[in-house]
Amino acid sequence: MPHIQDYQGKRAHMIGIGGSSMSGLAGMLKKAGLTVTGSDSASSYATRALQEQGIEVHIGHHAENVHGADLVIYSAAISAENPERAEAARLHIPQMERATLLGQLMEGYNHAINVCGTHGKTTTTSMIAEVLLDAGLDPTVHIGGQLDYIGGSTRVGGHETFVVEACEFNASFLQFHPSIAVVTNIEEDHLDFYRDLDDICHAFDRFFALLPQDGVCIGNGDDPCVVRALERVSVKTVTYGMGESCQWRPMNLAYNETGCAGFDFAFEGKPLAHVQLQVPGEFNVMHALATMAACAEVGVSAEVVAKSMSAFAAPHRRFEYTGTVCGVKLYTDYGHNPAEMQNALENASCQPHKRLFAVMQPHTYSRVKTLFKDYIHCCDIADEILITDIFAAREKDPGDIHATMLVDAIAKTGHAVVYTPTFDDAEKYLRENWQDGDLVITMSCGDIHLLNAQIQKHGDTFTF
Repeated sequence: MPHIQDYQGKRAHMIGIGGSSMSGLAGMLKKAGLTVTGSDSASSYATRALQEQGIEVHIGHHAENVHGADLVIYSAAISAENPERAEAARLHIPQMERATLLGQLMEGYNHAINVCGTHGKTTTTSMIAEVLLDAGLDPTVHIGGQLDYIGGSTRVGGHETFVVEACEFNASFLQFHPSIAVVTNIEEDHLDFYRDLDDICHAFDRFFALLPQDGVCIGNGDDPCVVRALERVSVKTVTYGMGESCQWRPMNLAYNETGCAGFDFAFEGKPLAHVQLQVPGEFNVMHALATMAACAEVGVSAEVVAKSMSAFAAPHRRFEYTGTVCGVKLYTDYGHNPAEMQNALENASCQPHKRLFAVMQPHTYSRVKTLFKDYIHCCDIADEILITDIFAAREKDPGDIHATMLVDAIAKTGHAVVYTPTFDDAEKYLRENWQDGDLVITMSCGDIHLLNAQIQKHGDTFTF
């Protein structure tokens, strides 16, 4: 197995370089002294940003792109049949999967804080990173989103603390080296890879087993699967949540008119510091509690955490306000499974509005099939639901699932729902039906955020 330390001064070629994780890693490798090139299937904000940094990015996957590379790095979505991977194999160029690289980069840190879980990883990782910076520490950071506070998705800091989002997809987090694990929740997802919930729980058990004897496992004490997992680990455990049995809890909890919570961080019933969040929803209270628990383990006081959290702004595409058109506020959210979309809509419902339009871009055929029943009701809080075609991502169309099947199932519940296969269809419907004071939220980890950009580019006077 190649090791990234052996490639300083050499060329690493990254296939799928435009991905949120890969683009950040590209910047880290460049700062570490490697020559970085890459390729992606389409031009994007991320690929253009990399090119502005002096990184050569090819649009389209072609065998000749790997010629002259010393190492090829690929994301989990890139199969061995990809022409660049196939050419690298023919030329005997060493290859490394993204998760392996990330695991190697975090080796040797005294504190490797790994945030895992089905939902909330990016926001919690971002919160922890921001607190540590505000506390005067110098963390190295890797998150699966764009955080303005660190100028992107990664930050190269000192060699004491590494903060990373640890994703369970493809069991990639088993390549990591955590010293502190934070688990936000454990639910059914990625059932194109895992057999069932028990299989997912087993993967998390294997991840927690990577913790050293002096490691810490911090978990959501309100989540039954997490609680059972904590009972099985052999290291120190810390719980957070709303329940009275949790060690870190919110006391004197109250929400303002936009759904943002104010509360006291309390440990084992003792209030320590007051925080007023600027991000809405109960799940952000949970993220803040997880952050408090993790930062306490590296010596940050509750007062410092509370001050930092009171100024925290969410990463891009996490209930992000993108603008107002025709008096209609536009938001976008990365939520791509039913639980995440329901949370996003609960946030949206707390904002002043007349009617709430939910625009869902279902993500991957396998997820829609396995969580179909949950998809039917996740947008119940919306006044109208628009559903686009399924975003395939890494998958091929199996031919037995289609967005219209979801539309029909929701329609049978009596909810207002319409099939808008393309962005043009969705924009046309919205412009014909919205009114001043309404709110639109687009949801998916696909490219649905580009619909917001399209609508805003067309402006107030655009007509079809």
